[in-house]
Parts: sequence; C-alpha cells; structure tokens
Amino acid sequence: MITKATLENVSQLNTLINSAYRGESSKKGWTTEANILDGLRTTEEELSETILNPKNTVLKFTDNDQIIGCVLLVEKEKELYLGMLTVSPELQNSGVGKKLLQQAEIHAQALGLPKIVMTVISVRDELIAWYKRNGYEDTGAKEPFPASDVHIPITEEPLEFIVLEKKIR
Repeated sequence: MITKATLENVSQLNTLINSAYRGESSKKGWTTEANILDGLRTTEEELSETILNPKNTVLKFTDNDQIIGCVLLVEKEKELYLGMLTVSPELQNSGVGKKLLQQAEIHAQALGLPKIVMTVISVRDELIAWYKRNGYEDTGAKEPFPASDVHIPITEEPLEFIVLEKKIR
C-alpha cells in the first residue's frame, strides 16, 4: 500500500533509507552507494524538515506495517522533482520501485506538472539504465555533486549528477 508519510514515520524511513544506500546492509541490493560514498544518506532531522515542507510529499510503500520503500516528490514551478527513491535491499527487483515511480507520475498529473525530473550520480550506470527502461531520458544537463560532511566520497572518480526527466501525458 502506498500512502503519504508523516512525522510518525521518520525513524522507520531514516533506517530504511540509510540501510538501502550506505553501509554493509546496502550491499544486499543493487542500488547501493557504499562503494562510492560513506557517511549517512539522510538524518531524522532532515527527514522531518522534508516532510514538514508543504511543497514536498514523501510516499511510503508499506507491507505488513513495515515501510519497505519510499520516494520524495518535490513540487516545483514547472516540474516534479523525484528523489530518494528507496526500496529495502532485500526486496529490490520485486516491483516496489516501479510502483513508486508509477505513483509519482499520478502525483505529477494531479498537480498538472508536465514532467518529472531527477538527478542521479553519473557513475551509477545500472541505476541510470533502470530509469531509462522506465521512460526517463538523459537531458544532457549535469550538476555538481555537493560537498558536505554527510555525503563523503570514497572513490577517486569525480562525482557529478546527471539530470534525467520523463514527460508526463
């Protein structure tokens, strides 16, 4: 079941997101960033601020009272930004991510926004290919990877974001 996340979900969301992106647990799934980044993917404080922002919607995918997936949707002037698509590492390749993408499209349509945009770290070839199989196109635009004390690069490869988008009918 996909529903809107609330502040009561912050702790469970934080655990899920960090387990899917960083550290040993993330290596069970194919979307890990553990080989390129160290540190946390997010914090409870950051998630609380995100949920409280009226331009943001965090959707959670729940099964048996457990949050097994989520996605951040940010309403912008002419597009919907999609970020932090997360599926529990043990459940990746089960269709949860695809269902969250479909729900994002429904959300964009409901807001009257013509496209969904996202940024993906350029070295994440498998992930970029998955998004392309789901209708996203590389716009050719690039954005710098943010330097911070949360996202700590552990690779020699220079990191940058590529911008993907999908037009919504």
